[in-house]
This record gives sequence, structure tokens and C-alpha cells, in this order.
Amino acid sequence: MIEWLEFLAFPFTLGYSFVFFRLLGTFLPFRRSRVVTAAGFLACGILSDCIIYSNDLDNLLGTLLFFGVYVVIFHRGKLMEKLSVLLVFYPALISVNYLTMDIGKRTYYGITGASYEETLESAELMLISTAIHTISLLLRLLIRMWLIVDMLMLASFVAVFTIILFMPEDTVIVYPICGASIFSSFGCMYLASYICESIQNAYRIQELETQRNYYKDRIRDEERVRSIYHDLKNHLLIWQSESGEGNEVMQSARKLQSRIEGYEKYWHTGNEVLDIIIRDKAKLASEMQIDFNAVIAFEDGSFLETLDISTIFGNALDNAIEASEKLPEDQRLITVKAGRVRDMLAVLVENTVSSDMVITEKTTKKDNFLHGFGLSNIRRAVEQYGGQCTVGTKDGMFALKIMIPMP
Repeated sequence: MIEWLEFLAFPFTLGYSFVFFRLLGTFLPFRRSRVVTAAGFLACGILSDCIIYSNDLDNLLGTLLFFGVYVVIFHRGKLMEKLSVLLVFYPALISVNYLTMDIGKRTYYGITGASYEETLESAELMLISTAIHTISLLLRLLIRMWLIVDMLMLASFVAVFTIILFMPEDTVIVYPICGASIFSSFGCMYLASYICESIQNAYRIQELETQRNYYKDRIRDEERVRSIYHDLKNHLLIWQSESGEGNEVMQSARKLQSRIEGYEKYWHTGNEVLDIIIRDKAKLASEMQIDFNAVIAFEDGSFLETLDISTIFGNALDNAIEASEKLPEDQRLITVKAGRVRDMLAVLVENTVSSDMVITEKTTKKDNFLHGFGLSNIRRAVEQYGGQCTVGTKDGMFALKIMIPMP
């Protein structure tokens, strides 16, 4: 039975190490190496299973030092970010480990009243000790990310309430405790907002990855369709020359030719992904009776990442189409210009808008968690290259201007 309980304790310990390992990775990204990440998991297993006793200065300082070295070696990030993670997770780690082990020890001695030597000599007492230890490991495994935040906030509440209520009057030791509680409370609020921002960033990254895969597939499809169109166009010309004028075959050929002639109008911007984006948005604008014009020479924009090109032009044109379709058909107009101007890469997207339009980076859609990233994503993509993004309206035209310095 003891062997079975010890065997059961191993997956609990391994699970707790994995939860702690993934939890740290949520706040600090791992090094870009599978070997280093695997070594980090092994080191994290040793760290997360640290044993802390009362008045145990050696283990307290040793765990703190090991934790600091672990974060520096196995995680990426700025020094202040690593220090913040150390200050947040180290107290939580030693508190969880100390509480579960100490409560388990007190529970065992409270039930049995046996000494350490008596426990080693009795198989029954050893079984009880092992069972309590296994349950302690299971309880430790139940700790989760949001629970850590709640525990940190609860710690400040309990500390301040207890100290102010039960400490003697005129005791200045209350001051540093209150100061620490203030710091801890604001730190918890920052931590909670950081978690929310991480979730939204994860969604945005997933959305951009989906766009990149989509445009990769579209590039292959476009090449295949243009090849088919080229051959089909030649076949239709031969068909028309052999069928004569005025018969049904000739009329069918012309009708079929008119349906595929859209593939003949193809923008060559100098970038394959941008070609697809402009083609898709031009087709969508045509379906909505929007006059669409594009003058783009983007050969010098090759230093931009594919996802950033998709973010800038995709979101800009989506916003322009959405604004234009609210106007009468004879007022709908979108103009796109892009190219190199001296040492800058310039992008201009203009579209007609209603006179009562209010410029905002927030969405007008009801689902403001999944939408509303258009302008903010454009601005973020531009600023990471040291560029600037400005918007404005004049004479019924909305203009998005982007200037990115050439590397």
C-alpha cells in the first residue's frame, strides 16, 4: 500500500511542476530552443518541489537564488520583467509548499502523536504519513493562475485587517506593513490586467496567423487560376473565330469571356501577398458598387513582415469599405497609393465618408472584444518599424497616412 501511495504521489508532483512551468511561461516566454526548454522543465521540477521548514533560512535563500538563476537562463524578457516574475511567484511558491507540507505534518502528529523514530519503526504509522503526504501533494496541484492572484490580494487584506485590529496602539511597525500592502494591491491589479492583455494578444496573434495561412493558400490558388484563365482565354478566341458571328455559340463564348475577364485585371504591386489583398478588396468593393483605385509600387516594402503587410492594408481597406458602403452609390470612392518617397515608405488610403463621421479607434460593432483592433493593430504594426500613422478628414474624405523609414 505504501508503494502504491508513493507511486501515486509521483504524477501529483510531476503535474504540479508542469502547472508551475506553464504558469511561468505565460508571463515570460521560454528560450527558442527545444533542448533548453526541456532542460528548463527539469530544472523547474526541482524548483517547484522545494521543501521549506520553519526558521529555514538556508532553504529560503537557496530557493530564491535558484529561482533567479532559473529565470535568467531559461526565459526571455527584460530584466525588470524577470525581476517582477521573481517577486510575484517566489512568495507564492514557498508559501504553497510550506503550507501544504507543514499542515500535513501537523495533521499527522495531531492524529498519531507519534515521534519521528516511532514512525520509522511502525509500518502502520508510515502508511498514515505517506497517505497524508500524498494528499498534500494533490492539494498543491490544485493551485492555478487566477488563484495565485486571488491569494496575493487576500494576503494584503488579511495582513492589514489583522495588524490594525490586533496590534497595540502607537506601534510604528504597522507602517511598513501598510506600505507593503499598498504595493501588493497595485501589483495584483497590474498582474490581473497583464493576464487580460496576454489573452487578447494571444487572440490577435492567432487571428494574424490565420490571415497568413489564408494568403499563402490564396497565392497558390491565384497562380493556378491565372494559368487556367490564360489557356481558357486563348481557347475562347479560337472558338469565336471558328464559330462565326451572331450564332448561339458566339454569344455563349462572349458571355463566358465576360465572366472571367475580372482575372485579367490584376494588380502587380511587387509583393505577392499584397497582390492578393488588393485583388480581394477590389472585388469586394466592386460588389458593393464602390469605385476602387490603386496605384502601388511596393518592391521596396519587402522588409515588412507578411503579417504586418496584411495588418496594415487589410484593416485599412476593410475600414474604408465599411465606411464607403454607408454612402449613396454615386459617392462611394476608395483610393490606395503606396510607394517609396525618398527614404520613407509611404502609404495613403483615402475614402469618402459621411459628414457626421467621428474618428475613433473603437469599433462600432457590438462584439467589441473580438473587433475594434483595426486602427490600433495598424498603428502597432507601423510603430514597430519606427513609423508614424495619422488619420484625418477633409472635404468629405477620410485619409489614413502611414510613413515608415526605410531600413
